Amino acid sequence: MTNAALFVRLEAKPGKEKEVENLLRNGLESVEGEPGTTSWYAIRLGFSTFGIFDTFPDDVSRQRHLTGELAKTLMAKSSQLLVHSPTIEKADVLAVKLPEEEPAY
Repeated sequence: MTNAALFVRLEAKPGKEKEVENLLRNGLESVEGEPGTTSWYAIRLGFSTFGIFDTFPDDVSRQRHLTGELAKTLMAKSSQLLVHSPTIEKADVLAVKLPEEEPAY
């Protein structure tokens, strides 16, 4: 069950857009190792605006994710890459549709 979510908004400094994009693309590897992260999306909302949307089964998993490797990297590099600190919003998931698992043959 997916009950908790995060939406993180990132605004790249001028000229740092590609670095933010690469940081997010490379972040997939670290979140794949998080068993409590149900889904994770790195998104681009505009030329310099990016986001992360991820979901979790519970608040404990959400809190654990906020202290994970990607979060540490993002916070360490935020002053170099971002106009301001990431905006992190917690959300409750009201409904979800996930792909059905393929049957094993």
